[in-house]
Amino acid sequence: MTPVVVTILVLSLYLVFYHFYARGFLGRKVFALNDADTTPAHKMRDDVDYVPANKYILFGHHFASIAGLAPMLGPAIAVIWGWVPALCWVVFGTLLIGAVHDFSALVLSVRHRGQSIGTIASTVISARTRLLFLLIIFFLVALAMGVFVLVISGLFAAPDMANIPATAHPEAVIPTYSLMLIAMLIGFLVYRKNLPMWPLIGVGFVLMLITTAIGLTMPITGISATTWTWTLLAYAFIASVLPVWLLLQPRDFLNSLLLYLALFAMLLGFFMLSPDWVAPAINPNPVGAPPMLPFLFIVIACGAVSGFHGLVASGTTSKQLNQETDAPLIGYGGMIGESLLALLAVLATTAGAFSSRVEWENFYGSWEKAVGLHQKLGIFIQGNANFIHQLGIPLDYAAAFISVVVVGFAMTSVDTGARLLRFNLQEIGNTLGINGLENRYIATTLAVAAIGFFAFFQMDGKPAGLFLWTLFGTTNQILAGLTLLTVTIYLYRKKKPILYTMLPMILVLAATVSGMVLAIIKAIGNGQWMVGGVGVLIFLLAFWVHIEAVLVVVRIRKERKP
Repeated sequence: MTPVVVTILVLSLYLVFYHFYARGFLGRKVFALNDADTTPAHKMRDDVDYVPANKYILFGHHFASIAGLAPMLGPAIAVIWGWVPALCWVVFGTLLIGAVHDFSALVLSVRHRGQSIGTIASTVISARTRLLFLLIIFFLVALAMGVFVLVISGLFAAPDMANIPATAHPEAVIPTYSLMLIAMLIGFLVYRKNLPMWPLIGVGFVLMLITTAIGLTMPITGISATTWTWTLLAYAFIASVLPVWLLLQPRDFLNSLLLYLALFAMLLGFFMLSPDWVAPAINPNPVGAPPMLPFLFIVIACGAVSGFHGLVASGTTSKQLNQETDAPLIGYGGMIGESLLALLAVLATTAGAFSSRVEWENFYGSWEKAVGLHQKLGIFIQGNANFIHQLGIPLDYAAAFISVVVVGFAMTSVDTGARLLRFNLQEIGNTLGINGLENRYIATTLAVAAIGFFAFFQMDGKPAGLFLWTLFGTTNQILAGLTLLTVTIYLYRKKKPILYTMLPMILVLAATVSGMVLAIIKAIGNGQWMVGGVGVLIFLLAFWVHIEAVLVVVRIRKERKP
């Protein structure tokens, strides 16, 4: 089948699964969503973290927060095994596993006072699992945000107008930072001056497009990557402590509008170009690559299923949900949106960025050639710029526009990640009785310091984040499996059907645990004792959670026997 036919089929599947599976079956029969139940956004409203939001505004926040760099990076490397495996996992992994994971994590958090999935596990499974979850979450979020800060800094940094590296996009600086000011102005006018929201959103979107055009003609150069890293860490601190209505909600929604525009333009250009596949359908043994199974399921994380999404759903989104029946649109629908972004990454790297099989093989000839983070982003930008170019937009302007979108969503993940890490540290402080961590300024300072550690601290001549990045995929998927485990135990306690979360949990954990074992063995074999040691620690923490889950199931069964 041609890429166009495949894409039409996939878009149809998105609609069918959302309407019948998410809203009809999961929402009504499994979780029995009920708008008569007051959500934490109303019950615990504090106008800082707990603030009810319009469902479309909240969809924008949630979508922008989960759609960071990962759905562009993962598929752009996984296509080395062929377009069929990557596309199948992006689509069916989302519809049957990832979207179920995000939706169920959101519902569980809403029914537990907006608590994080780690704290919920202490109620659903056992008190001991809370600290185990929180430690895994801390490592995962700090590592991911540290790497995101590094990548954004690299995208911003260019010595001067005559020496802009191929991987740098300094034209994204002005629109990225202008968006923050525009969003704060809208948040203030809506929540403090009670002005109508939608006209302000419209004006803000136009201003955002204008600043994007200004950025294309006035790229900011002469600032080092190190300086940009410090700037981004300062922004992460500010974004974490400000009320969600002042920056997070309006910024993420405006950012999502930019992505909607980009997705529409990329899809329209793709259909107009109607390209052919240049990548092989299946390429089972690329040079130097790990085995396709289980590593396909790990390389494509956020584009199919991601533990980080459960943190967003139970960290910031659940505290803003207006009513329970908004959950399918935001949780399940938001993940479909990310799957569409991952689908475009597959199309761009297998049918858009290259003109021939030979050209594709020159880039994807070996694992070592294609694994660099900046190279993957470059191919994503190049391929989708070719699609937008079909609309009559100059190729360099199209590439610059895509780069603005990429940076915008990476920034959204950074500010949401910093807030999530602050919540995580506050929960750790509550668990261990460290009262000082309840202060959001102290907790945020420590959160940003952890992100900065992974961005700055050197291991074997590389930043700690990049050195330990091989553990991100496995840790992320292990957390997704543990989240589905918690949901399954919750449904089992409520005597609800568990098959629809239990089978995805088994698949994710089987693939991820086997992948982590192989990764640990390889790291130790290469003398990377730090990577191997951290991997072993995460594996043991996850194993402990599973033992706790088995014990609670046995206890429930005994209680039910009489």
